[in-house]
Order: sequence, then structure tokens, then C-alpha cells
Amino acid sequence: MTGLLSGRTAVVTGGAQGLGRAIAERFVAEGARVVVGDVDVAAAESCAAALGSALAVRCDVTSEEDVAALVDAAVTTYGGLDVMVNNAGVLRDATMRKMSLDDFRLVLDTHVQGTWLGTRAAAAVMREAGTGSIVNMSSISGKVGNVGQTNYSAAKAAVVGLTKAAAKEVAHAGVRVNAIQPGLIRTPMTEAMREDIWQQRLREIPMQRFGEPSEVAAVALFLASDLASYLTGNGVGGHRRPAHVTTTREPPARPAGRITAAGRGVPAGAAAGSAACRPPRSARSR
Repeated sequence: MTGLLSGRTAVVTGGAQGLGRAIAERFVAEGARVVVGDVDVAAAESCAAALGSALAVRCDVTSEEDVAALVDAAVTTYGGLDVMVNNAGVLRDATMRKMSLDDFRLVLDTHVQGTWLGTRAAAAVMREAGTGSIVNMSSISGKVGNVGQTNYSAAKAAVVGLTKAAAKEVAHAGVRVNAIQPGLIRTPMTEAMREDIWQQRLREIPMQRFGEPSEVAAVALFLASDLASYLTGNGVGGHRRPAHVTTTREPPARPAGRITAAGRGVPAGAAAGSAACRPPRSARSR
């Protein structure tokens, strides 16, 4: 059976663990050749070895040279680039009173500058080919804001604006650019949150459960594939209750231990509902 990404080449930044690894695994399962970019080259190599049809490349997404080398590795090794997933990220949570300027800048540089560099480098290759899909990882934090995350919330909101603007620049060349705005997803990064904060965020989720990396990977697959051929400049995301609304149900207990990339796919209506969004009317190059 032919996969949705059969014969295509994808680059995933921050691909050695968490959401990035789940996306890389799903892409390989759907027939893609994947280049795993990560600042932790040992973890990237381990991930690539486990995937089989994959290449590991060390990449600091805040470095223009590293990002260019990552994209070049995909083109040189596999002959082109069809999908770019800008997923690499960091957390440096603290209230504004306690947050250092260095921590604010690190988060903005990683998420915003890193996404911009990846989008720019991938779009340059895809424009020449006349096709391609770029998927940028935002967050629901960019919609609603979170206490202790002025840096992260600002960065993830910026990723959405960047995505919409980039989509208008390259749509005429056959390149699509979309963003994913996940809610609370169980990954090593989120598992580092304090238990009381985790439970508070869980109470704000209408579905009363956290998401799995495999569910985000399913959305990334949809956006990367031809199923989303008429979708660009959009943010596909979760929902949270307003902070003042409470629920009578007790949230499920937080499970112990690490998660794996295995699990359920995205709910049946999610992808179809997203496809109804209209692309921007203006697609002129600027």
C-alpha cells in the first residue's frame, strides 16, 4: 500500500524526541525519507537509526549556517525537499519579575528566528520545484497566553503571523505554509512542568485529557500531504476553556513515566474540519 508521503523527502527540526520524533516516525511510516535535525546529534543519530529511512544532521536552528546545511543535506542526499517541519523549541518559564533577558531572547530566537530561517531555506528550494509544504509548530499558548510564559506565548503567536505572511509570499509558486497550535501534549518538555501547573492546564481543556504526540503527528501528516493541497496560511489548533470557567468533573490523574510515540491518531473530524478553511486571496510575491 502506498503511503501519503511515498517517495517524498521531509526535514524535521527538533526531530530527536517528543513531537519531532513522533512526526518523523509517522512520516517514515507513510513512505517518506526523513532528515532528522537536532542540536543533540547523538540523539538525532539514534532516532535516525531506529527509523531506518532517515538521516541525522546536527542543527542549531538559531544558526543560519546550520539551517542552510540541514536543507542542503536533504537535497544532496535525497535529491530534493518536499516537506519542512519547523518543530525545534525550548522552554524557559518564569514570571516577568524573575525571567532573565537571556531566557527571553533564547526562547524567541529558537522559536521565531529558527522557524523563519527554516521557512526561508525550505521555500527557496520548493519554489524552484514548484511544490512543497512547510509546517510550523506554534502552540495554543500563542492564542491564550500563559502565566510564566511571556517569552513562549509571544514566540508562538509570532510563529502564526510568520506563517500567514510567508504563505502569501509563496502560494503562487505552489508552496504551502501552515501552522499547528497544539494544546497540552504529553512530551518530555511538558512533563517537566510542576504537577500543580499541569493539573491547572488540564482543567482548562474541554476534552479533559492531554494530547498524545501521535495525534499532533497525524495533523502534521495531513498538512504535509496532498490531502491539504488547498490549505495554506492557516493555524490548526486545540481549544481551552477561558480561565474563569470551571468544570464539575475531576481531571484524570497524570500518568507516571515517559511516553512513546505510539498511540491514537487525530480525532476523525479534525483534519476534515481544517480543510474547510479558505487560503489567502492574495498570493503575490513580495
